[in-house]
Amino acid sequence: MSEPLRTVESDELAAAAPASRKSIIREYAEALAIAMLLAVVIRTFFLQAYEIPSGSMEPTLLVGDHILANKLIYGLRMPDSIFGLKPPGLPYGRYLLRFEPIHRGDVVVFVYPRDPSEDYIKRVIGIPGDVVEVKNGRVWLNGALMPDPHAHFEVPDNERITASVRDYFGPVTVPPGNLFMMGDNRDDSSDSRFWGFAPMDNVEGRAMVIYWSWDGEENGILPVRWSRLGMVVR
Repeated sequence: MSEPLRTVESDELAAAAPASRKSIIREYAEALAIAMLLAVVIRTFFLQAYEIPSGSMEPTLLVGDHILANKLIYGLRMPDSIFGLKPPGLPYGRYLLRFEPIHRGDVVVFVYPRDPSEDYIKRVIGIPGDVVEVKNGRVWLNGALMPDPHAHFEVPDNERITASVRDYFGPVTVPPGNLFMMGDNRDDSSDSRFWGFAPMDNVEGRAMVIYWSWDGEENGILPVRWSRLGMVVR
């Protein structure tokens, strides 16, 4: 049997109103807290946005490109810190689970080995066991000239310097658990030729897509590189 509707008296409304307001405020606060937590989790383990600050990856990535990196593709990686803090007992900066292997040619974001506070983006040239050598600016991999469709050169061949590691480097063998990184702009990139190998655990994710691109050198009202929006990073 259904109960009849009852009328809420004015004194009951007065008593219920503050509780209702408190409930709404609490709901908004909880929703905001959950949204912030989800944002932190997504940024830490799944997807993160980065801005390209230098021309070391030109023409693949330009200064002012904004990219999204897939942080879960290679595995589940523990971040280097939690809100800048490092409570003891956690494996910071290490992979807890491994999924897909890192391949030659992948464009990856990684923690700079010489300064953990900085993130770099480069292309993977050598994986463990590879022998990498640079001769006259060109990369040789395992004794053969490497197919290198993404490489960009600014220095003419007749101006290469034998004593420069930019132009002549190695050969070196990539040790276990490490990678040899290079920028696509071979003549203007601080990479493994200069600072050594990058540990695989330093890799935070693989570059996926350019979601925004801003040309800071243009003087127009809205210097957006519209043609680059949505470009897949290869």
